Amino acid sequence: MVRLSAPIVCPGLFYAVPAQDGSLFRLRIPGGVLTSHQAGAIANLATELGDGEVQVTNRANLQIRAVGAQIPAEVLKQLQRLGLAGPIPEVDHLRNIMASPTAGIDSQAVMDTRFLVSELDQYLSSHPALVGLPPKFSVGLDGGEAVSIGERPNDVCLTAVNHNSEVAFRLSLNISKGGQRLDLGVLLHPQAGSAIVAAIAEVYLHHEHQISDGTGKKPRLRQLLEHWSAEWYLEQVEKRIGYTLQRSPWGGCVRDDQGSAYLHLGIHPQRQKGLSYLGVGVPLGRLAADQLEGLAALAERYGNGTLRLTPWQNVLIPNVLDSRVECLQSAIALLNLSTLPAHPAGAIVACSGSGCKASATDTQAHARLLIDYLEQRVKLDRPLNVHLSGCPKSCAQHSPSDIALLGVDVDRYHVYVGTGDAAQPFGQQIGRSVPLTEIPGLIEQLVQIYQQNRLAEETFRAFVDRSVPQLHHSSTPLNFIRYLN
Repeated sequence: MVRLSAPIVCPGLFYAVPAQDGSLFRLRIPGGVLTSHQAGAIANLATELGDGEVQVTNRANLQIRAVGAQIPAEVLKQLQRLGLAGPIPEVDHLRNIMASPTAGIDSQAVMDTRFLVSELDQYLSSHPALVGLPPKFSVGLDGGEAVSIGERPNDVCLTAVNHNSEVAFRLSLNISKGGQRLDLGVLLHPQAGSAIVAAIAEVYLHHEHQISDGTGKKPRLRQLLEHWSAEWYLEQVEKRIGYTLQRSPWGGCVRDDQGSAYLHLGIHPQRQKGLSYLGVGVPLGRLAADQLEGLAALAERYGNGTLRLTPWQNVLIPNVLDSRVECLQSAIALLNLSTLPAHPAGAIVACSGSGCKASATDTQAHARLLIDYLEQRVKLDRPLNVHLSGCPKSCAQHSPSDIALLGVDVDRYHVYVGTGDAAQPFGQQIGRSVPLTEIPGLIEQLVQIYQQNRLAEETFRAFVDRSVPQLHHSSTPLNFIRYLN
Protein backbone atom coordinates (compact mmCIF):
# COMPACT_ATOMS: atom_id res chain seq x y z
CA MET A 1 0.00 0.00 0.00
CA VAL A 2 1.34 3.42 -1.00
CA ARG A 3 2.03 5.81 1.86
CA LEU A 4 1.99 9.50 1.10
CA SER A 5 3.17 12.54 2.95
CA ALA A 6 0.40 14.95 3.85
CA PRO A 7 -0.62 17.43 1.14
CA ILE A 8 -0.41 21.15 1.73
CA VAL A 9 -4.14 21.64 2.32
CA CYS A 10 -6.66 18.83 2.23
CA PRO A 11 -6.58 15.58 4.20
CA GLY A 12 -7.44 12.19 2.76
CA LEU A 13 -7.16 8.55 3.82
CA PHE A 14 -3.62 7.62 2.79
CA TYR A 15 -1.79 10.08 5.03
CA ALA A 16 -2.25 11.73 8.40
CA VAL A 17 -2.88 15.46 8.58
CA PRO A 18 -1.99 16.81 12.03
CA ALA A 19 -4.53 18.82 14.01
CA GLN A 20 -4.65 20.09 17.58
CA ASP A 21 -6.60 17.02 18.72
CA GLY A 22 -4.64 14.41 16.74
CA SER A 23 -4.49 13.31 13.13
CA LEU A 24 -7.41 13.95 10.79
CA PHE A 25 -8.57 11.61 8.02
CA ARG A 26 -11.24 12.40 5.45
CA LEU A 27 -13.30 10.01 3.32
CA ARG A 28 -14.70 11.16 -0.01
CA ILE A 29 -18.37 10.17 -0.42
CA PRO A 30 -19.25 11.05 -4.05
CA GLY A 31 -22.63 12.72 -4.19
CA GLY A 32 -23.01 12.08 -0.46
CA VAL A 33 -24.54 8.61 -1.00
CA LEU A 34 -23.43 6.12 1.66
CA THR A 35 -24.50 2.46 1.89
CA SER A 36 -25.24 0.84 5.22
CA HIS A 37 -22.21 -1.46 4.80
CA GLN A 38 -19.95 1.52 4.21
CA ALA A 39 -21.42 3.32 7.22
CA GLY A 40 -20.70 0.31 9.43
CA ALA A 41 -17.07 0.16 8.30
CA ILE A 42 -16.62 3.89 8.99
CA ALA A 43 -18.19 3.58 12.44
CA ASN A 44 -15.77 0.75 13.28
CA LEU A 45 -12.85 2.84 12.06
CA ALA A 46 -13.88 5.79 14.22
CA THR A 47 -14.23 3.54 17.26
CA GLU A 48 -10.97 1.67 16.83
CA LEU A 49 -8.66 4.49 15.70
CA GLY A 50 -10.38 7.80 16.40
CA ASP A 51 -12.39 9.51 19.12
CA GLY A 52 -15.54 7.46 18.51
CA GLU A 53 -17.18 10.14 16.36
CA VAL A 54 -17.52 10.91 12.67
CA GLN A 55 -18.26 14.33 11.24
CA VAL A 56 -20.23 15.20 8.14
CA THR A 57 -18.37 18.03 6.39
CA ASN A 58 -19.63 20.95 4.33
CA ARG A 59 -18.84 18.98 1.17
CA ALA A 60 -20.79 15.90 2.35
CA ASN A 61 -17.58 14.03 3.15
CA LEU A 62 -17.04 12.13 6.38
CA GLN A 63 -14.02 12.78 8.55
CA ILE A 64 -12.54 11.07 11.58
CA ARG A 65 -10.57 13.12 14.09
CA ALA A 66 -8.18 12.44 16.95
CA VAL A 67 -6.56 9.47 15.23
CA GLY A 68 -3.34 8.43 16.97
CA ALA A 69 -1.74 6.43 14.15
CA GLN A 70 -1.77 5.71 10.42
CA ILE A 71 -4.65 3.58 9.18
CA PRO A 72 -3.31 0.01 8.78
CA ALA A 73 -2.71 -1.16 5.20
CA GLU A 74 -5.21 -4.01 5.48
CA VAL A 75 -7.91 -1.56 6.62
CA LEU A 76 -7.17 0.73 3.67
CA LYS A 77 -7.54 -2.22 1.31
CA GLN A 78 -10.89 -3.04 2.87
CA LEU A 79 -12.02 0.57 2.42
CA GLN A 80 -10.95 0.41 -1.23
CA ARG A 81 -13.04 -2.74 -1.73
CA LEU A 82 -16.03 -0.94 -0.19
CA GLY A 83 -15.57 2.04 -2.51
CA LEU A 84 -14.55 4.37 0.34
CA ALA A 85 -10.97 4.89 -0.82
CA GLY A 86 -9.71 5.57 -4.32
CA PRO A 87 -7.72 2.96 -6.23
CA ILE A 88 -4.96 5.53 -6.81
CA PRO A 89 -3.84 6.93 -3.44
CA GLU A 90 -2.16 9.98 -4.97
CA VAL A 91 -5.47 11.54 -6.05
CA ASP A 92 -7.67 10.35 -3.19
CA HIS A 93 -7.38 13.70 -1.41
CA LEU A 94 -9.11 15.66 -4.21
CA ARG A 95 -12.35 17.26 -3.16
CA ASN A 96 -15.65 15.42 -3.12
CA ILE A 97 -18.02 15.70 -6.09
CA MET A 98 -21.00 17.60 -4.75
CA ALA A 99 -24.59 16.96 -5.80
CA SER A 100 -27.95 17.66 -4.24
CA PRO A 101 -28.70 15.13 -1.50
CA THR A 102 -32.12 14.69 -3.13
CA ALA A 103 -30.78 13.82 -6.60
CA GLY A 104 -33.12 11.31 -8.22
CA ILE A 105 -35.85 11.67 -5.59
CA ASP A 106 -36.62 15.42 -5.71
CA SER A 107 -39.99 16.14 -7.35
CA GLN A 108 -38.75 19.50 -8.66
CA ALA A 109 -35.58 18.17 -10.32
CA VAL A 110 -34.93 18.75 -14.02
CA MET A 111 -32.42 15.89 -14.16
CA ASP A 112 -31.11 13.02 -12.05
CA THR A 113 -27.39 13.86 -11.82
CA ARG A 114 -26.29 10.62 -10.16
CA PHE A 115 -25.05 9.16 -13.45
CA LEU A 116 -22.64 12.09 -13.80
CA VAL A 117 -21.46 11.75 -10.19
CA SER A 118 -20.41 8.17 -10.99
CA GLU A 119 -18.72 9.18 -14.25
CA LEU A 120 -16.75 12.02 -12.66
CA ASP A 121 -15.73 9.96 -9.67
CA GLN A 122 -14.43 7.27 -12.02
CA TYR A 123 -12.49 9.93 -13.92
CA LEU A 124 -10.98 11.46 -10.77
CA SER A 125 -10.03 8.11 -9.27
CA SER A 126 -8.40 6.65 -12.38
CA HIS A 127 -6.13 9.41 -13.68
CA PRO A 128 -2.85 9.77 -11.75
CA ALA A 129 -2.03 13.01 -13.62
CA LEU A 130 -4.82 14.72 -11.67
CA VAL A 131 -2.51 14.80 -8.66
CA GLY A 132 -1.43 18.10 -10.24
CA LEU A 133 -4.81 19.68 -9.51
CA PRO A 134 -5.07 21.90 -6.45
CA PRO A 135 -6.55 19.85 -3.57
CA LYS A 136 -9.50 22.26 -3.42
CA PHE A 137 -10.46 21.77 -7.08
CA SER A 138 -14.19 21.17 -6.74
CA VAL A 139 -17.16 20.22 -8.92
CA GLY A 140 -20.84 20.74 -8.14
CA LEU A 141 -23.80 19.20 -10.00
CA ASP A 142 -27.17 20.92 -9.59
CA GLY A 143 -30.05 18.99 -11.12
CA GLY A 144 -32.58 21.74 -10.51
CA GLU A 145 -33.73 20.18 -7.23
CA ALA A 146 -35.69 22.10 -4.62
CA VAL A 147 -32.78 21.25 -2.31
CA SER A 148 -30.25 23.16 -4.38
CA ILE A 149 -26.47 23.13 -3.96
CA GLY A 150 -26.17 26.19 -6.20
CA GLU A 151 -25.05 28.45 -3.36
CA ARG A 152 -22.23 26.12 -2.27
CA PRO A 153 -18.81 27.24 -3.52
CA ASN A 154 -17.42 25.09 -6.33
CA ASP A 155 -14.77 25.79 -8.96
CA VAL A 156 -16.98 24.21 -11.63
CA CYS A 157 -20.77 23.99 -11.47
CA LEU A 158 -23.12 22.30 -13.94
CA THR A 159 -26.75 23.35 -13.49
CA ALA A 160 -29.55 21.46 -15.23
CA VAL A 161 -32.15 23.55 -17.06
CA ASN A 162 -35.00 23.02 -19.51
CA HIS A 163 -34.20 24.65 -22.86
CA ASN A 164 -36.43 24.36 -25.93
CA SER A 165 -38.13 21.25 -24.50
CA GLU A 166 -34.78 19.59 -23.88
CA VAL A 167 -32.61 19.20 -20.80
CA ALA A 168 -29.15 20.77 -20.79
CA PHE A 169 -26.45 21.90 -18.40
CA ARG A 170 -25.42 25.51 -17.89
CA LEU A 171 -21.73 25.85 -17.09
CA SER A 172 -20.40 28.30 -14.53
CA LEU A 173 -16.98 28.77 -12.97
CA ASN A 174 -15.88 30.29 -9.68
CA ILE A 175 -14.27 33.69 -10.26
CA SER A 176 -13.69 35.02 -6.74
CA LYS A 177 -12.46 33.99 -3.32
CA GLY A 178 -15.97 34.59 -2.03
CA GLY A 179 -17.39 31.90 -4.33
CA GLN A 180 -19.05 34.18 -6.91
CA ARG A 181 -19.78 32.21 -10.06
CA LEU A 182 -19.70 33.33 -13.68
CA ASP A 183 -22.20 31.71 -16.04
CA LEU A 184 -20.22 31.25 -19.25
CA GLY A 185 -23.32 31.43 -21.42
CA VAL A 186 -23.04 27.93 -22.89
CA LEU A 187 -25.37 24.96 -23.05
CA LEU A 188 -24.03 21.42 -22.67
CA HIS A 189 -25.63 18.14 -23.61
CA PRO A 190 -25.96 16.08 -20.39
CA GLN A 191 -23.78 13.29 -21.79
CA ALA A 192 -20.97 15.80 -22.43
CA GLY A 193 -20.70 16.84 -18.78
CA SER A 194 -17.81 14.59 -17.75
CA ALA A 195 -15.82 15.40 -20.92
CA ILE A 196 -16.19 19.14 -20.27
CA VAL A 197 -15.04 18.82 -16.65
CA ALA A 198 -12.10 16.69 -17.80
CA ALA A 199 -11.14 19.34 -20.37
CA ILE A 200 -11.35 22.09 -17.73
CA ALA A 201 -9.00 20.06 -15.53
CA GLU A 202 -6.60 19.39 -18.42
CA VAL A 203 -6.42 23.08 -19.35
CA TYR A 204 -5.58 23.86 -15.74
CA LEU A 205 -2.82 21.23 -15.63
CA HIS A 206 -1.34 22.54 -18.90
CA HIS A 207 -1.18 26.19 -17.78
CA GLU A 208 -1.03 26.32 -13.98
CA HIS A 209 2.79 26.43 -13.90
CA GLN A 210 2.62 29.87 -15.53
CA ILE A 211 0.85 31.34 -12.50
CA SER A 212 2.66 31.89 -9.21
CA ASP A 213 1.74 33.85 -6.10
CA GLY A 214 5.17 33.35 -4.54
CA THR A 215 3.94 30.98 -1.80
CA GLY A 216 4.71 27.72 -3.60
CA LYS A 217 1.04 26.69 -3.45
CA LYS A 218 -0.80 25.65 -6.56
CA PRO A 219 -3.00 28.44 -7.94
CA ARG A 220 -6.75 28.04 -7.78
CA LEU A 221 -8.76 27.85 -10.98
CA ARG A 222 -10.07 31.37 -10.38
CA GLN A 223 -6.51 32.71 -10.52
CA LEU A 224 -6.10 31.36 -14.05
CA LEU A 225 -9.41 32.98 -14.99
CA GLU A 226 -8.24 36.28 -13.52
CA HIS A 227 -4.96 36.07 -15.44
CA TRP A 228 -6.29 35.08 -18.90
CA SER A 229 -10.10 35.66 -18.72
CA ALA A 230 -12.96 33.18 -18.71
CA GLU A 231 -13.46 33.50 -22.47
CA TRP A 232 -9.83 32.54 -23.14
CA TYR A 233 -10.22 29.55 -20.81
CA LEU A 234 -13.36 28.46 -22.62
CA GLU A 235 -11.52 28.63 -25.94
CA GLN A 236 -8.83 26.32 -24.55
CA VAL A 237 -11.53 23.89 -23.42
CA GLU A 238 -13.03 23.91 -26.91
CA LYS A 239 -9.64 23.09 -28.42
CA ARG A 240 -9.42 20.11 -26.08
CA ILE A 241 -12.85 18.70 -26.92
CA GLY A 242 -12.58 19.48 -30.65
CA TYR A 243 -15.83 21.39 -31.18
CA THR A 244 -17.42 24.77 -30.41
CA LEU A 245 -19.78 24.83 -27.47
CA GLN A 246 -23.34 26.04 -28.01
CA ARG A 247 -23.77 29.59 -26.74
CA SER A 248 -26.98 30.65 -24.98
CA PRO A 249 -28.65 34.07 -24.64
CA TRP A 250 -27.82 34.32 -20.97
CA GLY A 251 -24.60 34.60 -19.03
CA GLY A 252 -23.01 36.76 -16.38
CA CYS A 253 -22.54 36.58 -12.65
CA VAL A 254 -24.78 34.18 -10.76
CA ARG A 255 -26.43 35.06 -7.49
CA ASP A 256 -28.10 32.07 -5.91
CA ASP A 257 -31.03 32.14 -3.54
CA GLN A 258 -30.17 30.45 -0.26
CA GLY A 259 -33.78 29.99 0.74
CA SER A 260 -33.66 26.30 -0.19
CA ALA A 261 -30.60 25.43 1.89
CA TYR A 262 -32.45 23.72 4.73
CA LEU A 263 -35.50 22.42 2.88
CA HIS A 264 -34.06 18.93 3.28
CA LEU A 265 -34.84 18.79 7.01
CA GLY A 266 -38.03 17.04 8.12
CA ILE A 267 -40.38 14.80 6.11
CA HIS A 268 -40.73 15.27 2.36
CA PRO A 269 -42.57 13.33 -0.38
CA GLN A 270 -40.36 11.94 -3.14
CA ARG A 271 -41.06 12.04 -6.84
CA GLN A 272 -41.65 8.27 -6.52
CA LYS A 273 -45.27 7.90 -5.46
CA GLY A 274 -45.80 6.47 -1.99
CA LEU A 275 -42.24 7.18 -0.80
CA SER A 276 -40.76 9.91 1.37
CA TYR A 277 -37.37 10.91 2.68
CA LEU A 278 -36.58 12.12 6.19
CA GLY A 279 -33.99 14.81 6.83
CA VAL A 280 -32.22 14.31 10.16
CA GLY A 281 -30.55 17.24 11.93
CA VAL A 282 -27.05 16.32 13.10
CA PRO A 283 -25.68 18.65 15.81
CA LEU A 284 -22.58 20.31 14.31
CA GLY A 285 -22.39 17.45 11.83
CA ARG A 286 -21.06 15.12 14.55
CA LEU A 287 -22.36 11.58 14.98
CA ALA A 288 -21.22 9.10 17.59
CA ALA A 289 -20.21 5.82 15.96
CA ASP A 290 -23.26 4.07 17.42
CA GLN A 291 -25.54 6.80 16.02
CA LEU A 292 -24.10 6.27 12.54
CA GLU A 293 -24.57 2.52 12.89
CA GLY A 294 -28.10 3.14 14.16
CA LEU A 295 -29.00 5.32 11.18
CA ALA A 296 -27.54 2.71 8.83
CA ALA A 297 -29.66 -0.01 10.46
CA LEU A 298 -32.77 2.18 10.13
CA ALA A 299 -31.98 2.79 6.45
CA GLU A 300 -31.87 -0.99 5.98
CA ARG A 301 -35.12 -1.54 7.86
CA TYR A 302 -37.21 1.36 6.55
CA GLY A 303 -35.50 2.51 3.34
CA ASN A 304 -33.28 1.01 0.66
CA GLY A 305 -30.14 0.63 2.76
CA THR A 306 -28.58 4.00 1.88
CA LEU A 307 -28.00 7.26 3.69
CA ARG A 308 -27.43 10.61 2.03
CA LEU A 309 -25.04 13.11 3.53
CA THR A 310 -25.71 16.79 2.88
CA PRO A 311 -23.36 19.78 2.44
CA TRP A 312 -25.21 21.31 5.39
CA GLN A 313 -23.80 18.53 7.60
CA ASN A 314 -27.05 16.63 8.04
CA VAL A 315 -28.27 13.18 6.91
CA LEU A 316 -31.22 11.95 4.85
CA ILE A 317 -32.90 8.54 4.91
CA PRO A 318 -34.57 8.12 1.49
CA ASN A 319 -37.10 5.71 -0.03
CA VAL A 320 -39.29 5.24 3.04
CA LEU A 321 -42.86 4.00 2.55
CA ASP A 322 -45.26 6.75 3.60
CA SER A 323 -47.01 4.31 5.92
CA ARG A 324 -43.74 3.75 7.85
CA VAL A 325 -42.59 7.35 8.23
CA GLU A 326 -44.04 7.81 11.71
CA CYS A 327 -42.36 4.66 13.02
CA LEU A 328 -39.04 5.78 11.55
CA GLN A 329 -39.38 9.19 13.21
CA SER A 330 -39.79 7.52 16.59
CA ALA A 331 -36.77 5.30 15.97
CA ILE A 332 -34.60 8.29 15.01
CA ALA A 333 -35.62 10.05 18.23
CA LEU A 334 -34.28 7.07 20.20
CA LEU A 335 -30.85 7.89 18.71
CA ASN A 336 -31.11 11.39 20.26
CA LEU A 337 -31.52 12.95 16.83
CA SER A 338 -34.36 15.09 15.49
CA THR A 339 -36.32 15.26 12.25
CA LEU A 340 -38.01 18.55 13.20
CA PRO A 341 -37.28 21.03 10.39
CA ALA A 342 -36.71 23.97 12.74
CA HIS A 343 -34.69 22.20 15.42
CA PRO A 344 -31.63 24.40 16.08
CA ALA A 345 -29.27 21.43 15.66
CA GLY A 346 -30.01 21.30 11.95
CA ALA A 347 -28.68 24.71 10.93
CA ILE A 348 -26.05 25.82 13.46
CA VAL A 349 -22.56 25.42 12.02
CA ALA A 350 -19.15 25.69 13.71
CA CYS A 351 -15.55 25.23 12.66
CA SER A 352 -13.28 22.82 14.54
CA GLY A 353 -12.52 25.46 17.17
CA SER A 354 -10.03 24.26 19.76
CA GLY A 355 -9.06 21.49 17.33
CA CYS A 356 -7.35 24.14 15.18
CA LYS A 357 -4.43 26.34 16.25
CA ALA A 358 -5.85 29.28 14.26
CA SER A 359 -9.08 29.43 16.29
CA ALA A 360 -9.45 32.06 18.98
CA THR A 361 -12.43 30.33 20.60
CA ASP A 362 -13.81 26.88 21.35
CA THR A 363 -16.52 27.17 18.72
CA GLN A 364 -17.71 23.57 18.99
CA ALA A 365 -18.41 23.79 22.72
CA HIS A 366 -19.98 27.23 22.38
CA ALA A 367 -22.21 26.07 19.53
CA ARG A 368 -23.48 23.17 21.65
CA LEU A 369 -24.34 25.62 24.43
CA LEU A 370 -26.24 27.75 21.91
CA ILE A 371 -28.14 24.74 20.53
CA ASP A 372 -29.20 23.73 24.05
CA TYR A 373 -30.27 27.28 24.90
CA LEU A 374 -32.35 27.79 21.75
CA GLU A 375 -33.94 24.35 22.07
CA GLN A 376 -35.16 25.23 25.56
CA ARG A 377 -35.96 28.94 25.18
CA VAL A 378 -36.89 29.72 21.57
CA LYS A 379 -39.63 28.26 19.39
CA LEU A 380 -38.24 28.43 15.87
CA ASP A 381 -40.70 28.03 13.01
CA ARG A 382 -38.00 27.72 10.33
CA PRO A 383 -34.28 26.87 10.43
CA LEU A 384 -31.93 29.60 11.67
CA ASN A 385 -28.40 29.38 10.30
CA VAL A 386 -25.89 30.58 12.91
CA HIS A 387 -22.24 30.29 11.90
CA LEU A 388 -19.50 30.22 14.57
CA SER A 389 -16.01 30.77 13.21
CA GLY A 390 -12.86 30.84 15.31
CA CYS A 391 -10.93 32.94 12.78
CA PRO A 392 -11.61 35.02 9.64
CA LYS A 393 -10.89 32.08 7.28
CA SER A 394 -14.47 30.87 7.75
CA CYS A 395 -13.63 27.21 7.11
CA ALA A 396 -16.95 25.80 8.31
CA GLN A 397 -19.17 27.85 5.98
CA HIS A 398 -18.12 30.00 3.05
CA SER A 399 -21.63 31.09 2.10
CA PRO A 400 -23.65 33.82 3.89
CA SER A 401 -25.37 33.00 7.16
CA ASP A 402 -28.30 34.48 9.08
CA ILE A 403 -26.11 35.28 12.08
CA ALA A 404 -22.32 34.95 12.15
CA LEU A 405 -20.15 34.87 15.28
CA LEU A 406 -16.43 35.51 14.72
CA GLY A 407 -14.20 34.50 17.62
CA VAL A 408 -11.75 37.24 18.58
CA ASP A 409 -10.70 36.30 22.12
CA VAL A 410 -11.41 33.60 24.67
CA ASP A 411 -15.22 33.54 25.07
CA ARG A 412 -15.74 36.69 22.97
CA TYR A 413 -17.18 37.17 19.49
CA HIS A 414 -17.87 39.86 16.94
CA VAL A 415 -21.53 39.53 15.90
CA TYR A 416 -22.75 39.91 12.30
CA VAL A 417 -26.17 39.62 10.67
CA GLY A 418 -27.48 39.42 7.12
CA THR A 419 -25.72 39.22 3.77
CA GLY A 420 -22.14 40.45 3.59
CA ASP A 421 -20.05 42.09 0.88
CA ALA A 422 -16.38 42.35 -0.01
CA ALA A 423 -15.76 44.76 2.88
CA GLN A 424 -17.76 42.76 5.46
CA PRO A 425 -17.96 39.15 4.25
CA PHE A 426 -19.65 37.94 7.45
CA GLY A 427 -22.50 40.46 7.14
CA GLN A 428 -23.38 43.70 8.88
CA GLN A 429 -21.55 43.97 12.19
CA ILE A 430 -23.80 44.75 15.15
CA GLY A 431 -21.46 43.95 18.05
CA ARG A 432 -17.74 43.89 18.83
CA SER A 433 -16.12 41.49 21.27
CA VAL A 434 -19.45 40.43 22.79
CA PRO A 435 -19.04 38.07 25.79
CA LEU A 436 -20.26 34.54 25.22
CA THR A 437 -22.61 34.88 28.20
CA GLU A 438 -24.60 37.58 26.36
CA ILE A 439 -24.86 35.91 22.96
CA PRO A 440 -27.68 33.35 23.54
CA GLY A 441 -29.96 36.05 24.92
CA LEU A 442 -29.06 38.39 22.07
CA ILE A 443 -29.96 35.76 19.46
CA GLU A 444 -33.20 35.03 21.30
CA GLN A 445 -34.15 38.72 21.06
CA LEU A 446 -33.24 38.88 17.38
CA VAL A 447 -35.41 35.85 16.60
CA GLN A 448 -38.36 37.30 18.49
CA ILE A 449 -38.11 40.61 16.62
CA TYR A 450 -37.84 38.79 13.32
CA GLN A 451 -40.86 36.58 13.98
CA GLN A 452 -42.96 39.58 15.02
CA ASN A 453 -42.01 41.89 12.12
CA ARG A 454 -41.16 39.80 9.04
CA LEU A 455 -43.09 39.73 5.83
CA ALA A 456 -44.82 36.52 4.75
CA GLU A 457 -42.28 33.76 3.97
CA GLU A 458 -39.41 36.19 4.55
CA THR A 459 -36.20 34.53 5.73
CA PHE A 460 -34.23 35.94 8.64
CA ARG A 461 -31.45 37.14 6.38
CA ALA A 462 -33.88 38.76 3.95
CA PHE A 463 -35.58 40.49 6.88
CA VAL A 464 -32.27 41.82 8.16
CA ASP A 465 -31.13 42.94 4.72
CA ARG A 466 -34.39 44.83 4.28
CA SER A 467 -34.37 46.36 7.74
CA VAL A 468 -30.77 47.17 8.56
CA PRO A 469 -29.05 50.44 7.59
CA GLN A 470 -25.33 50.51 6.95
CA LEU A 471 -24.01 50.14 10.48
CA HIS A 472 -20.71 51.44 11.81
CA HIS A 473 -18.25 49.33 13.80
CA SER A 474 -19.23 51.33 16.88
CA SER A 475 -22.71 49.84 16.74
CA THR A 476 -23.82 47.72 19.67
CA PRO A 477 -26.37 44.90 19.84
CA LEU A 478 -28.56 47.06 22.06
CA ASN A 479 -28.65 49.91 19.54
CA PHE A 480 -29.40 47.44 16.76
CA ILE A 481 -32.30 45.90 18.67
CA ARG A 482 -33.66 49.36 19.49
CA TYR A 483 -33.47 50.22 15.80
CA LEU A 484 -35.43 47.12 14.78
CA ASN A 485 -38.04 47.76 17.45
